[in-house]
Amino acid sequence: MRKLLSALLYTALAVVANTATADTAAVEALREGNMRKLMFHEAPMRTADTPFVAEDGSQMTLADYSGKYVVLNFWATWCAPCRVEMPQLSALQAQLGGDRFEVVTIATGRNPQPAIDRFFGEIAVDNLPKHTDPRQALARNMGVLGLPVTIILNPEGHEIARMQGEADWSSDSAIAIMQALIGSQS
Repeated sequence: MRKLLSALLYTALAVVANTATADTAAVEALREGNMRKLMFHEAPMRTADTPFVAEDGSQMTLADYSGKYVVLNFWATWCAPCRVEMPQLSALQAQLGGDRFEVVTIATGRNPQPAIDRFFGEIAVDNLPKHTDPRQALARNMGVLGLPVTIILNPEGHEIARMQGEADWSSDSAIAIMQALIGSQS
């Protein structure tokens, strides 16, 4: 299985290295297990410029992450699947996070800061942002109808893929997908 995944990753990297933009068909071929729920769009889609509240209380927009691939996760403290998924997102950030890639988490709806802090403490996550969207304005403008929802943004800030529901973001498949995308960035 790992040899097949490695071969697929190599093929995907070779394909995207020879094109100006990522060939989503090659990247889609890397989807296995619950990553099959990750749906790539035929063309990148503009994202909302709706502000959200940064962990430090300032206002941000998704444009603040331009120049890198972003795995954007909408979640809530009361969401059981989010509790399962968040440590896996943390592992993805630990492995790939840097100048070209970042996992961004935004608690949407009523999530008081003490509850967010307790949530992160209970699941031992300390490397993801505690951004909030208290009035769900960004979530609504991005068509988030349930939780968790994870959206992949390209370096131009456009949505290229979306997944409804939890997934193992630390799986070999998820890592291969993100490495293929990151590798396509010139």
